[in-house]
Amino acid sequence: MKILVLNCGSSSIKYQLIDMSNNADLLAKGLLERISMENSELNHYPKNKDKFKLIKHIPDHQTGINLIINTLKDPVHGVIKNENEIYAVGHRVAHGGENFKESVRVTEAVKADIEKCIELAPLHNPANLKGITSIEALLPKVPQVAVFDTSFHQTMEPYAYLYGIPYEYYEKYRIRRYGFHGTSHKYVAQKACNILGINIENVNIITCHLGNGASVAAIKKGKSVDTSMGFTPIEGLIMGTRCGDVDLGITLFLAEKEDLSIKETNDLFNKRSGMIGITGLSFDMRDIEKAADEGNQRAKIALEMYNYRVKNILELTLQQWAVLI
Repeated sequence: MKILVLNCGSSSIKYQLIDMSNNADLLAKGLLERISMENSELNHYPKNKDKFKLIKHIPDHQTGINLIINTLKDPVHGVIKNENEIYAVGHRVAHGGENFKESVRVTEAVKADIEKCIELAPLHNPANLKGITSIEALLPKVPQVAVFDTSFHQTMEPYAYLYGIPYEYYEKYRIRRYGFHGTSHKYVAQKACNILGINIENVNIITCHLGNGASVAAIKKGKSVDTSMGFTPIEGLIMGTRCGDVDLGITLFLAEKEDLSIKETNDLFNKRSGMIGITGLSFDMRDIEKAADEGNQRAKIALEMYNYRVKNILELTLQQWAVLI
């Protein structure tokens, strides 16, 4: 039983083909980048075969997914004979709001709910939905499943997920802490318990997802009880391009002083802040660490800030266990 897993971004598609009947054997993985731009690039890594790289213009997600499927069944670079070997397709979906507490099979109603969450995740959900509709067009008989980044954190209690704003805005707009990276936090918690030989339902765990996007989660007996990301992925730790926790007054101050529109303000704190904003160099930790080793003071400060924030949030989470346990 072979499962195709897709993670569709606004201009990229990550994918894996996994044989679930053979101990989840990874048959192939890859990344298609720069969709809708010139020189779109596919990097394909088939099992026991050489890496395959292709550069050509890919105008949209459906064309991109069609290229991926064709590459998977290519006589030279492929790992399957035809698309009929694909039993199902799983999609990573960023935001499921309060509608989805677990993974679900994709239906018309599910697609409609994903679309409703676009206003909560305007950078991610549209691309996730494009992946689903593209598979419908290319593999109409193949079942699809949506796995939501927010589902794992739906076990948080109201005191943990509500904000200190008028309650009417939660009722009207569902403004609350949702948390993200749920698939990652759930996986690493379970994996840690498997390695340690303990039952996840008997322990409390703090998990860290540290990358270009970063978050921490407190997991009590297998269930998320708190997490650092909030209504959007911007809250919490400093990230590659996101500022993390910041005084709201700074947002208002800069918007007024720089005469920024709402979109420009959003871009400032989501795309131009974090590590790239502090260093002025890169959001890639490898570049920043290299620059710090070479004496770049802003790179050194950025690394110190990053480490300080992670350390602080871990200490705070440990203190909270005294209340939660």
